[in-house]
Amino acid sequence: MPREGTGPDFIEALARGLEVITAFGPHRAEMTLAEVATAAGLARPTARRILLTLEELGYVRVGGRGYALTPRVLDLGVAYVRSMGLWDVARPHLERLVERTNESCSIAQLDGSDIVYVARVAVPKIVALAVQIGTRFPALPTSLGKVQLAALAPEELETVLAQPTRSGLVPRWRPGRAERDAELREVRARGWALTDEQLALGIRSVAAPLRDGSGRVIAGVNVNCHAAETPVERLLEHHLPLLLQTAGEISADFARLDDVPHVTVPAVS
Repeated sequence: MPREGTGPDFIEALARGLEVITAFGPHRAEMTLAEVATAAGLARPTARRILLTLEELGYVRVGGRGYALTPRVLDLGVAYVRSMGLWDVARPHLERLVERTNESCSIAQLDGSDIVYVARVAVPKIVALAVQIGTRFPALPTSLGKVQLAALAPEELETVLAQPTRSGLVPRWRPGRAERDAELREVRARGWALTDEQLALGIRSVAAPLRDGSGRVIAGVNVNCHAAETPVERLLEHHLPLLLQTAGEISADFARLDDVPHVTVPAVS
């Protein structure tokens, strides 16, 4: 079936290729041609041509029972992070925060109703859910998601949360609208968010918003800990002040980055 675009410049073939790439996931790391076609909603001949093209470009390999993505796919996400300058700006701040809290710290951004991790400094600990760059979770039951959802206008919030999650995870906390709105009002008023095993058992975190030079919330930064090791009191009394300081420093660096003139130097012929 033809993909629906926004106008005459919409490239259907590109959309189909991206749908094939995103059809792979945690429980679909390797798929047959038929499985790829079904997952992407494509005819088998179309799926086959796309897979052969992606294989030639190095984004797909042929495995034991079918097709699988290669690590080169990470280049697509890394290009995004590099273009933002997010990791270069945030890394030293995250590293200092990890040293002072002895807990893993991450930055994530909203993508529909999910958050996607774009920067992380981890402390080796056993936790219920593995996190790496590119991991996505439902936004609402996470501290990183709450601080970004709380910054949205009411109409935008409803539009964002109406989108289905692509995380494949069912959270423990699934509030009704009234409870959700009350939670986000509290986050908005105090400027930070707490999640206490709302996403999954054993996961407790606190997050603060990151802002660009105009004051717009563009991401969230958190301190994540194991609920059995770190009580809420320790998280709020010790880790939270350090987190808020770090969020302010990263946001200030973003503002300075925005102020740097971007000069295009013409190529020498």
